[in-house]
Amino acid sequence: MSAFAPSTTRQSPGRAVARLALGAVLTVAGIGHLTFAREEFQAQVPDWVPLDKDLVVVASGVKEIGLGAALIALPRYRRIVSWLVAAFFVAVFPGNINQYVEGIDAFGLDTDTKRLARLFGQPVLVLWAIAAGGDGGCRTECR
Repeated sequence: MSAFAPSTTRQSPGRAVARLALGAVLTVAGIGHLTFAREEFQAQVPDWVPLDKDLVVVASGVKEIGLGAALIALPRYRRIVSWLVAAFFVAVFPGNINQYVEGIDAFGLDTDTKRLARLFGQPVLVLWAIAAGGDGGCRTECR
């Protein structure tokens, strides 16, 4: 079975919780992109990106909401969605690097130490996304 084929097996309870939690985190972050944290997210967009910063923030927010909703509402497609989420986390990583290199204060990351620590958190998000899409050993049925 392809890693991207729709799942025909049940997901283990732990991975289902991880998937639902990540879906909720992405949805809330996406809403933040569009509302209460919009300016802070704009500060994350590197100057070398050849697009309007607000457009980038809105587009990434819409994408996060869509990915979060898909993780929650489309469990049959959790494998492909989880890989798309992992790819999204990789795609936004340059913004995190930019925040560190440029010393941009946002989201409580107001020291180089905190900004550097965030860089090490990004691989954790990628792994969380990949793990959340797996079956966790359930090949036929999890109880």
